[in-house]
Amino acid sequence: MTTDAPTLLGAITCPSGRLVIADTGYLGSWSGDTPPVADDSMFSAVDDPALHESIRASADLAVAGPHAESAARSFNRQSGTWLYDIPGHGVEQLTSIFAAHCQAHGFEAWLEHQEPRVAHRERVEHAVRAGGSEFIMNGVSVVAIGGLPTDQEVTVTATPRDYGRIGVRWESISLSVRSTQPTSTRLLGHVGVDASRLSLVDADALGAWRHEEPIDGMADVAFWGRSVQEAVAHFGAFSLASPGEDGVYGWADLSVDEATDRAIALQRWKQAVPERMIAVDFRPHSHHWQVMAKVRAAEHEAGTIEVDGTRTMCFMTSWGDGFFPVAADHDADGHLARIRIMLGDPQRQDQLEAMYDRFSLD
Repeated sequence: MTTDAPTLLGAITCPSGRLVIADTGYLGSWSGDTPPVADDSMFSAVDDPALHESIRASADLAVAGPHAESAARSFNRQSGTWLYDIPGHGVEQLTSIFAAHCQAHGFEAWLEHQEPRVAHRERVEHAVRAGGSEFIMNGVSVVAIGGLPTDQEVTVTATPRDYGRIGVRWESISLSVRSTQPTSTRLLGHVGVDASRLSLVDADALGAWRHEEPIDGMADVAFWGRSVQEAVAHFGAFSLASPGEDGVYGWADLSVDEATDRAIALQRWKQAVPERMIAVDFRPHSHHWQVMAKVRAAEHEAGTIEVDGTRTMCFMTSWGDGFFPVAADHDADGHLARIRIMLGDPQRQDQLEAMYDRFSLD
């Protein structure tokens, strides 16, 4: 296995000094300065009415007491002295388990129910005060860290590596915060990904992020698949192919109403004949759409856009989904010098090697 020289992906800005590293697909769940509320998008795979209600009744708990930090670290459920997004049905049980844990280990600590729930922006501040850490956002782990320069760009590079039969993938993503030499490393936590991509966003700019709502009132409709040519002939669609999307057709720059009608018509056409195979994607001109359009068109699958006067980046992991370690490197004076997202960590390599062994025909 060989490692090549770092590849420049671009640069971001972080005027608040607080960076959020999160799965791009979940940025629409950001609550900003208001308490989080479970919306309909969280329940697409939840059929059990009792579980549905339990998620809606989720609570945030704080570890309190003279031994709060030691007890929370020993309990080891979430980072720091906070337990976020606990489903309603589990609050009483978790409280009892924590009390028993403290009694068994001699900790004077307890759990306090937080009302109202802790806003996502406030969770960032909790993470920053802890020196940077992961926290839960609607059940997904996110990493936040402070200490970034507020008045200059932060360069983002990716280090490619040839993993043999696994292929060439990103080994790590690095954010160069300062030019000083790193002398120590601290693991901040793991960022969860289930949409194969990550974003680097200023914590305050996230409050202006429009995930599904079109910025200009317009939307695209894209479709692809085995029956794509039949659909093109039927609907008179056009090629929307970009460097990363061969064989994609549809319509661009439609009004939201017209785009909605065409997407529905495509779905009905597909469902009318079971043998028809196409995937349909409704793409409102949101921040999410903007950055993904740049990612799809970019050679290295990374793109930057402006959000509320800041520059934010999205990039594909090259490894798909998973939990990726995030570390902070500090210089001899204790200043943050570099942030690293370890994509090709040994655990990931082992998992893929095992998968290749399982499905190998040799």
